[in-house]
Amino acid sequence: MGDYAVRPVFIFDGTPPQLKMRTLQARREYRERARREWKAAAERGDYSTAWSKAVRMDSLSKPMQEDAKTMLTLLGIPHIQAPEEGEAQAAYIARKGEVWAANSRDYDSVLFGAPRLVRYVTISGQEFLPSTGGSRPLIPELIELEVLLNALGLTREQLVDLAILVGTDFNKGVKGVGPKTALRLVRKYRSLENLPKEYKDQLPSEAPDIRRIFLQPNVRTDYVLKFNDMNEDGLRRFLIDERGFSVDRVDLAVKRMRTFHLQEKSTLTGWLGKAGA
Repeated sequence: MGDYAVRPVFIFDGTPPQLKMRTLQARREYRERARREWKAAAERGDYSTAWSKAVRMDSLSKPMQEDAKTMLTLLGIPHIQAPEEGEAQAAYIARKGEVWAANSRDYDSVLFGAPRLVRYVTISGQEFLPSTGGSRPLIPELIELEVLLNALGLTREQLVDLAILVGTDFNKGVKGVGPKTALRLVRKYRSLENLPKEYKDQLPSEAPDIRRIFLQPNVRTDYVLKFNDMNEDGLRRFLIDERGFSVDRVDLAVKRMRTFHLQEKSTLTGWLGKAGA
């Protein structure tokens, strides 16, 4: 963070909307299948296949999330527990102008109204492609909502309708309707209610609820975005004594975070000086 002058705010998912449960169950089954296949490949020495299965198993348990929150608090970095979707909370904060952009791999951030979405912000990494069994390097990308809507000739509400036609985390898409067809239909008929019967009859009965999730999401408004001083002693106790990290590794992290906090204070001092001039 200090190396790139990035001031992050971390947001944790809350309880997902009921409509998302089917998707989450499918993901759990997918990860469990990948776990079984990883174990079998590792036991027979097929490490290439084992790696391809391992990258599909990525998930954070509740204890891991709580550890992450503890560490962020000790580092002095703000974090927010969202009531439901983390992307919705990030989009809300971005719309208020309190952060520059939402950062997520999920395009849902755009549907939730984030004015900017940055994807694949990582030092290095690979994305596994199930369709090919291979991977590709993660290249950061920026999506600006206003630019996207102007290019498509849609409003945000119509973009949500397009997503419902194609399929979201909350519903399956209409059979035979891909992104191009969905764009053509929304441009021509302007809303789901005006679609021809052959398409309207295939829409999920929950379509109004899905719209509400995206356009009127459940978010927190009582959050505080404040960077605090790093608790070095507490951080060392937590990481070294309680979690078994090496002293050298923690010392390096602490040193880098000192630089980050010095930059933070320098930026604030400079801003206050200009404001008082």
